[in-house]
Amino acid sequence: MTTLSVLDYLQRHVAGQLRPDDTNPLLYPTPVSELLGIQIIAVDERAATVRMSVTTDVHGNQQGTVHGGTIAELADAAIGTAHSTVIDTGESFATIELTVRYLRPIWQATLTASAWAEHAGRTISHYRCEIRDDQNRLVAVADSSVMTVRGADADRSSPKSR
Repeated sequence: MTTLSVLDYLQRHVAGQLRPDDTNPLLYPTPVSELLGIQIIAVDERAATVRMSVTTDVHGNQQGTVHGGTIAELADAAIGTAHSTVIDTGESFATIELTVRYLRPIWQATLTASAWAEHAGRTISHYRCEIRDDQNRLVAVADSSVMTVRGADADRSSPKSR
């Protein structure tokens, strides 16, 4: 078994070069991304781009457009992926704030969310994310604060972390 940094693991994943015994400190692919069909298409340190096909038949709201929560989840996935690239063994992280500004309705599209760090702190980092449709039109913009946790707070098996 080869344990890679999250960044190395995700870069191999994007390049289609993961080996069956490659692992990393986090859980990839995430269950929610698999459920929604979110794909990582580019990754670098504190930056990531993810993609998802949406349609009102699956992701629709009562107005007949794609639900804003779906777009927010896509932004959060891009931001989380970007931040995960600097997470090490014994660390974890959590979104502590996510603000999304919706700029246009969507009925059916392949959405691409690109996230990058605007401020990289030891504990709190700030990210920006742009979500675009398949015609490269800006659909939404998200800002997020992410907290890195360490020690018992990051241990999923610890009663303190539950």
